[in-house]
Amino acid sequence: MSHHVAEITHRTVSVPGGRIHVAERGTGPLVLLVHGFPESWYSWRHQLPALAQAGYRAVALDVRGYGRSSKPAAVDGYRMLALVEDNVALVRALGEESAVIIGHDWGSPIAATSALLHPEVFRAVGLLSVPYTPPGGPRPTDVFARMGGDQEFYISYFQEPGRAEAEIEPDVRGWLAGIYAALSGDTMPGPDAPAPHFVSPGATLRDRFPGGPLPSWLTEDDLEVYAGEFERTGMTGALNRYRNMDRDWEDLAGFRGAPVKQPSLFIGGSSDASVTWMAGAIDAFPATLPGLVSSHLLDGCGHWVQQERPAEVNRLLTEWLAALPTA
Repeated sequence: MSHHVAEITHRTVSVPGGRIHVAERGTGPLVLLVHGFPESWYSWRHQLPALAQAGYRAVALDVRGYGRSSKPAAVDGYRMLALVEDNVALVRALGEESAVIIGHDWGSPIAATSALLHPEVFRAVGLLSVPYTPPGGPRPTDVFARMGGDQEFYISYFQEPGRAEAEIEPDVRGWLAGIYAALSGDTMPGPDAPAPHFVSPGATLRDRFPGGPLPSWLTEDDLEVYAGEFERTGMTGALNRYRNMDRDWEDLAGFRGAPVKQPSLFIGGSSDASVTWMAGAIDAFPATLPGLVSSHLLDGCGHWVQQERPAEVNRLLTEWLAALPTA
């Protein structure tokens, strides 16, 4: 374990929805860091010391269903509204009135929706890898069902309870190594290889993951941290996020097309399929993120931006935070 990680303070905080595990470092204005799938607070290990050194109270949480945070049994316990309320309650439980919220992967829409629903709490929002798309549009499951032709899109695959668990849980460590490599700029399959986001009939997602070495950003020790958490908790809590997308669509119908007006930042990887599929969302930022300060695509970077390019992401985050209006 690195010196920086050893200096991080861990505790669990009680919120109305249960308990939230947080990893914290530094003092100053609160910056809340929200991870994605399949990760944990640990995905922010490079940002916590950098933000603390820049004068912020950096707090990375385990999202509900992950790590040492609560894991409700009901699938609808992982709806977006519940995760937003966890974030609001966490800010208050930490003794703060407001925070900047930054999210990666699933953490990006969680952060954006938190800012949309509670602008009085979240004064700015940073989005990594997944661009903001306002609520609305067609029903999500209908969209996913049309993707890929005779191949199944990974989100549809994840939405059936128990199905992805049966693939992942017999070899959590190997599966995680595969998905991290499949979506990393330096180890992802070439353009002529089958896309790792789709499942062939009768196959599994893992069948398309590359073999070979770990990505350069991921050590064996890092992989042990991630695998150890998911081996202990299982995958259902994490996967239940995908199983609420139609429910979220219904819950947020009153916010159809709504922009996030607070100061915002976007950082993506040029080699990440998310920015290709969602290029239209990036083009729409002038309307959907009217407070956008800057948008960055890191050349040759894959999906795990803050881990693949920690120095560059830390610089972009600290420059953006320094330019924000004071809390």
